[in-house]
Amino acid sequence: MDLSYWELKSWFTNVDYTIVGSGIVGLHAALRLRERFPQSKILVLEKGALPQGASTKNAGFACFGSISEIIDDLQTHSEEEVVRLIQKRWQGLNLLRTGLGDANIDFKNYGGYELFLKEDVSSYEECLQKIPFVNEVLRPLFQKDVFVKEADRFGFQGIHEHLLFNPFEAQIDTGNMMQCLLKNAVSENILILNQQTVTAYLDLGNEVEVVLDDFSFKTKKIVFATNGFASKLITAPVEPARAQALITEPIKNLKIKGTFHLDKGYYYFRNIGHRILLGGGRNLDFRTENTTEFGQTEIIQNKLEHLLKEVILPNQNFEIAHRWSGIMGIGASKNPIVSQLSENVFCGVRLGGMGVAIGSLVGTELADLI
Repeated sequence: MDLSYWELKSWFTNVDYTIVGSGIVGLHAALRLRERFPQSKILVLEKGALPQGASTKNAGFACFGSISEIIDDLQTHSEEEVVRLIQKRWQGLNLLRTGLGDANIDFKNYGGYELFLKEDVSSYEECLQKIPFVNEVLRPLFQKDVFVKEADRFGFQGIHEHLLFNPFEAQIDTGNMMQCLLKNAVSENILILNQQTVTAYLDLGNEVEVVLDDFSFKTKKIVFATNGFASKLITAPVEPARAQALITEPIKNLKIKGTFHLDKGYYYFRNIGHRILLGGGRNLDFRTENTTEFGQTEIIQNKLEHLLKEVILPNQNFEIAHRWSGIMGIGASKNPIVSQLSENVFCGVRLGGMGVAIGSLVGTELADLI
């Protein structure tokens, strides 16, 4: 990188905090650091032209877990852990709404639904049976029942009679959210440089040397907010998980409104105006989807189209307008990692596919570690 004196002075000299990743976590960490250290120099490095990973690629679900996901989590986490995790997601959603404003993120509280395919008898019956238990566990947090049984009024096909409804779930506009966060960061004199890939770093004790593709500079502290890409730079129990998605062209007289979950959250869909956004399917091929490479696969795209045709939009004509993918960060535990790795190195990663819900809180907690 052939830098001028002015570029070196303005961007890469006397840097107090360098944040790697300009997604939900990274920008919230930067904004919180600005609150705590008003005179500091804060630099955000982003390897993509836009925030790479999942922050601008997610489905825009303002959710904290469907009932089948919660029941599944109770198999691997204690009841206390699950409740604490849901509390953090709920707290994070409220922090996001308060910080950005509902109008700016197009927050729509249509509620969320879970549906069950006809062949999925055991999960359907288990969820129905455990509604009272899950509601009782979550009552201290929400002060009322979270899950109730409702008849299908959307015209789905090949599913069990009842949907499980959650009135606390909502949807947002992911693009609006990230634009608002970026504007807030710029307005707070936070420097953001795109297409800058950090390839290595070295904690020198009183500062950190940060290595880019063909250039290096010094910073007092470095913060990694790279989620699914974290293992490329830091040692932490987090691995990538690709999520594939598609969206239809506008559909005439579309009756579907809300956010919807299927198969323990492995599939999810929602309306965006008169379109349907549908994503998921990595459970069909976990090994292939455990990657940091963007792209689509035939097995998953065929399954998504099958669900659209046979379950979600039966007897309706539709066309696919666009397909894409995002990279999440997951692990054996659903708890995010907010940690100090060395004297001057910190990370906030492993959001478990719940970045919209928990990202703002993880970013804030990350900044408060410093």
